[in-house]
Amino acid sequence: MPRLYGFDDASRRRLRDDEVDPLRQMVSRALVDLSVSNADVAVWANGEGYRGTLGGEWKDASVGRLFRNPAIAGLRYDDDGELVDAGHPGAITREEFEALLEREKARSTKDAEPAYDYLLIGGGCACGKCTQDLGGARTNSGTPGYRCRPKGKSGSGGCGEVRIDAELLEDYVGENVVAELLKPGIRAQIAKAQAAVRKQVEDLKQDIEDLEGRQSELGRLYGNREISSEALVAGERQIAANLKDIRSRLRYAEQMANFSLGHAKDLVKWWNSAPTASKRAITLLLLEKIEVFPASARGVRTIEPGRVVLHWRTLSGMSGG
Repeated sequence: MPRLYGFDDASRRRLRDDEVDPLRQMVSRALVDLSVSNADVAVWANGEGYRGTLGGEWKDASVGRLFRNPAIAGLRYDDDGELVDAGHPGAITREEFEALLEREKARSTKDAEPAYDYLLIGGGCACGKCTQDLGGARTNSGTPGYRCRPKGKSGSGGCGEVRIDAELLEDYVGENVVAELLKPGIRAQIAKAQAAVRKQVEDLKQDIEDLEGRQSELGRLYGNREISSEALVAGERQIAANLKDIRSRLRYAEQMANFSLGHAKDLVKWWNSAPTASKRAITLLLLEKIEVFPASARGVRTIEPGRVVLHWRTLSGMSGG
């Protein structure tokens, strides 16, 4: 069986560097507009010189199969048909994959709402009250927005007190990012910062390799009856949690490391037409954190002073995180 695009081998233990960015751009182009078909994505990918794992050109069907495979987001379907962590890295976020599924449904239903390509999901912005990451969520009227999800029965979630219109927040962040990019010398600083991020990428990959080695060692110790089943389960649970965290950090570090402004002279025009993956990468590179606080009253359609707080990175001194 051929390997899945974006992965080094059939076991999907490691992402393939030269395929990850093309895959993210394909997904971003598919999500930006419901009128963009899988065939359109295939034409774009072929025009850029990208080919499938067996060297063939992309087709409508092959793009569709790729987009429907949860493994590209590090997920799988369990026996109940629910999406769960597959235990291997993913090239895109869970939210992006769920948006692909939403897009699939929307394309087959005339009156369905089109999928929305959220710019700041997956840790791009956080609740200013409880620090919980904001997720994408439509309002009752169907308008895309971000919200702090309240705690569920499992105990996961946040305070549930922050909601904001997606377009309002993204336009505000975009205006500030473009203004930052227009500052003298910023491209040189970005280049230095990306060099530091590339070092982070290598360090994170080494951390993953070390943890996977510890996983194998646990199995060997249990097989030799040197540790109990309880110790095996506890150790594997801790390693799995660490791997999930590091793989998430690696995914975003790779996006930042691979981003390029190219020769974009009109930055406003570039921002308005660039794939979401590219805009997300530069946003992550420039902003360490985006905090969103509650509006002063329900229905407020402006960014009031202090409602959105942007924490800019010190590019020349980027490290860790």
